[in-house]
Amino acid sequence: MKKQNVTFLTQAAMIAAIYVVLTYVFAPFSFGEVQVRIAEALTILPAFTPAAIPGLFVGCLIGNTLGGAILPDIICGSLATLIGAFFTCKLKDQAFPLLALPPVISNIVIVPFVLRYAYGIALPIPFMMLTVGIGEVVSCGVLGFLLYTALKRYRGRLFVPAGRK
Repeated sequence: MKKQNVTFLTQAAMIAAIYVVLTYVFAPFSFGEVQVRIAEALTILPAFTPAAIPGLFVGCLIGNTLGGAILPDIICGSLATLIGAFFTCKLKDQAFPLLALPPVISNIVIVPFVLRYAYGIALPIPFMMLTVGIGEVVSCGVLGFLLYTALKRYRGRLFVPAGRK
């Protein structure tokens, strides 16, 4: 296996593991119609490495499974994180506020419908969009900004791009 593939897989696996641990440790407020998933702060990482895209997806998939989510939530919630991570990577050269938008928007659009139709939560969808959105702004916006600020000075050194030593 090429060294660049090993680097990519190692970074993805580490990000997935951190996402799972953060989701599991903070499970009491990582799930439900009012949630602040601390692990979603990691959705800023695709701005630093494309390995974060599969890492976040797999981490969310495992985190949702271990957290007791039902199958539609496991699939759709993980896809929301995947979509957010993909578009954050596409915006990697933009300023921070734009980097946080894709995961916030994808979760606002997808998660309330999962809560309604998979869990039968009878709250109005616009209200759940608001509550999920607030949680995402806290996790992706506030905590993601702190993570981004801490990591940006190490851009290109912390996450070694594939093919570099």
